[in-house]
Amino acid sequence: MTATGLAARPAAPRRPAGPRRLAGTGTLLRLALRRDRVMIPVWVAVTALMVLSMPNTLNTLYGTAAERAQLRAQMAANSSLRALVGPVFDDSLGALTAWRVGVYAGALAAVTGLLVVVRHTRDEEESGRQELLSSGMVGRRAPLTAALLAAAVANTALAVLIAAGLAGRGAAGAVAFGLAVGGTGMVFATLAAVAAQLTESARLARGLTAGVLGAAFVLRAAGDSATNDGSSPLTWLSPLGWLENVRPFAGERWWVLLLPAAATTVQAGLAYGLAGRRDLGMSFLPTRPGPAEGRLAGAGALAWRLQRGSVLGWSTGFLLAGVVYGGMTDGAVDLVGDNERARQIFERMGGHAGLTDAFLSSMAGMLGLVASLYVVSSVLRLHGEETSGRAEPVLACAVGRLRWAAGHLAIAFGGTVWLMLLAAAGLSLGYGERPGALVAACLVQVPAAWVIGGAAVLLYGVLPRLTTAAWGVACGVLLLGWVGPSLNLPQTVLDLSPYGHLPKLPGGELTWGPVLALTAIAAALVTAGLAGLRRRDVVA
Repeated sequence: MTATGLAARPAAPRRPAGPRRLAGTGTLLRLALRRDRVMIPVWVAVTALMVLSMPNTLNTLYGTAAERAQLRAQMAANSSLRALVGPVFDDSLGALTAWRVGVYAGALAAVTGLLVVVRHTRDEEESGRQELLSSGMVGRRAPLTAALLAAAVANTALAVLIAAGLAGRGAAGAVAFGLAVGGTGMVFATLAAVAAQLTESARLARGLTAGVLGAAFVLRAAGDSATNDGSSPLTWLSPLGWLENVRPFAGERWWVLLLPAAATTVQAGLAYGLAGRRDLGMSFLPTRPGPAEGRLAGAGALAWRLQRGSVLGWSTGFLLAGVVYGGMTDGAVDLVGDNERARQIFERMGGHAGLTDAFLSSMAGMLGLVASLYVVSSVLRLHGEETSGRAEPVLACAVGRLRWAAGHLAIAFGGTVWLMLLAAAGLSLGYGERPGALVAACLVQVPAAWVIGGAAVLLYGVLPRLTTAAWGVACGVLLLGWVGPSLNLPQTVLDLSPYGHLPKLPGGELTWGPVLALTAIAAALVTAGLAGLRRRDVVA
């Protein structure tokens, strides 16, 4: 009691100083980089190789100034191809490289950023590991800071590789291109940081950010289809549109780089503000409570409940991609025209003569390559369920390991067939002809995707610590399929990919030998992986 007879008011608790809120950031950053020592280098290498291989490819296709000027004029008149890859601002090899791969390099950088940030924020909270780490000398905002720094390391490495590799085409343009791609990656990394604060599920955080990326691509495509100079308001609403409007190697617009810088700063500040106003493990958009009584009939129904959102997203993407690729068939044929080298590349990808058939075959092959990413992500859901601790209570019931795994594998391998059927439907809608031939062209890609999925099952079942290496296998196959034919790699190298052994449809001859052999290989890999899963310990 004080002299006046009143109790002394307790002092207000002191808020921790700013540096204390970031305590442990360096340790968490090293941990994040160690955990992503495979994923980050693979994604950065694939994106950088895609960019750096393009000048030589374009020089082979359009070796003279007249040919490049003709390409620019043809693109100005071809709205469907502008929607796919954007407008051409100059006919130098550097500018054509930025035109041909800029949007896709930015999209890959965005995917890398969102995966890294969600993995080291919401994924850690969802698994319970963040609670353990936060019980030590770790500041409140240290995990978010470490995740953003890990994404910054990945995007900085990519920007440096692009700038250094293209410096011979013009130092200013190379730096502008590298900064534009890296800046796009950081825009979506910080957006993922915001989504991780708003949502209670890592899957939903990834899905929301990926949805915004898809919307950005659609806005840019709609704007570029309408105009030939990137001036459409729709283009300026998209971060991918900002990337192309930097105009590397075509009179660089350095001020446009302020847009991704401002977006990154604002979104990072918003993520930090949200992180300081919620409890660990909580969110501003909590998940809805489930029904009072369970309605899942078994392990297969649980697997479908967990994966139905991703299946819906992939299905929408494949259908729309098929429509776009089918609709641009005639325009692509007109664009190639009399360019014999471009014709040879399409026919090499398609595997037979006839430019229209070769183009449709190569588009079906590209969608088949992307399907390998779906099957790997779906198979690795098993690994995520196990490492997060959710698989253990399921397996503690009357559910065997093989039955539990079978539900997820049915979605992974059956979903591949479904996606390729949707791709065929989209190609038929866009092209307007030959639906039966296009269905065959898409379904013939399935066994090769199954082989990649089988490799993921084998790694998960036998070598669970190396499960994420399945992404390296998928990305390597993707790189061979996309870049290999344009680099004129030997057929022995292209045959390292299972897709190199498939019959090329439409137009080619359907040979069942390679299809059945690849199916048998996939079945053997899955069998070996499940046998390993039965024998090893489950992560507790």
